[in-house]
Amino acid sequence: MTRIDFHTNVPDKVAYACRLVRKAWAANHRVVLMTDDAAQLAELDAAMWTFSATDFLPHVVADDALAAHTPILLTDNDEAELPHTHTELLVNLSRRAPRNVTRFARMIEVISSEEDDAAEGRKRYVAYKQQAYPLTHFVAGKS
Repeated sequence: MTRIDFHTNVPDKVAYACRLVRKAWAANHRVVLMTDDAAQLAELDAAMWTFSATDFLPHVVADDALAAHTPILLTDNDEAELPHTHTELLVNLSRRAPRNVTRFARMIEVISSEEDDAAEGRKRYVAYKQQAYPLTHFVAGKS
C-alpha cells in the first residue's frame, strides 16, 4: 500500500517541491509532481531550471516523448498516461487527491500554510486515514 507523507505549513510549495525533488533525484528515484493547474505547472517548471545554480533537475511534462527516459515528470492532470518506469514517488502540490495514488510506492502531500490549502489537506488526510493508508506528518520549520 502507498505510504503517504504529509508535509504541512510549507511557506512556498514550489520551492519546497524543488528541494524534495533534488533530494529524491540524488537518491536515484523517479518522481512525478502533480500541480493544481497549468499555471502552477509552468511556475514549477521555471523554478526547477532556476532554483539552484549548482543543481540540474532533468524534467519534462508527462506527455513529452522523452518522459520514459526522464527521471522527473510534471503534470497537472491525474488522468495523464505515465510511463511504467515512474512508480516510486508522487509529490502532490495540488489541492485534490490524485486518482492514481495506488500506482506509487510513496506520495508526499505538500500543504501550504494558507488556510484554504490547509483545510483541503486536512480533508485528504481524513480520507486517506479512512482508507487505511500508512500516514506520517511532518511540519515544515519545526524539528
